[in-house]
Amino acid sequence: MKKTIRMIALVLFAFFFIFAGFAHFLQGEGFAAMVPDWVPFKLGLIYLTGIIEVVLAILLLVPSTRKQARLWTVVYLISIFPANIYAAIAGVPAPGQDEANQVLLWVRLLFQPLLIWWVFWAAAQKDS
Repeated sequence: MKKTIRMIALVLFAFFFIFAGFAHFLQGEGFAAMVPDWVPFKLGLIYLTGIIEVVLAILLLVPSTRKQARLWTVVYLISIFPANIYAAIAGVPAPGQDEANQVLLWVRLLFQPLLIWWVFWAAAQKDS
C-alpha cells in the first residue's frame, strides 16, 4: 500500500513539474522578472530551467534513473529557492499575474521545503 501511495505521489509530482516546466515557456517574461537584474540572459535561463524541470520529471518516472533524478531534483529545487526569496523581497508578481500579493509571495517560500520533501520521499526506492 505504501508503495502505491509513493508512486501516486511521484506521478503527481512529475505532472506538476512538467506543467511548471512548460509554464516557463508560456510565461517566460513573468518568470524572468523573478530573477535579479544582475543575472545575465534571464529569459534564456528561464527556458533552460523549464527544460530541466521537464527532463527531471521524466527521469523521475523511469525506475532506472529515479535515484539520480531524485537527487538532482532536490539540488535543483534548492538552487532556485533564491529566486523565490528575491521575488518575495522585491514584490514581483507571480508569472501571469499583474500585481503581487505580498502575503502569498512569502507563504510560497514555505512550499519549497515541502516540494523538496515530497520528491525526496516519493522517489525513494523502497519495497514497502
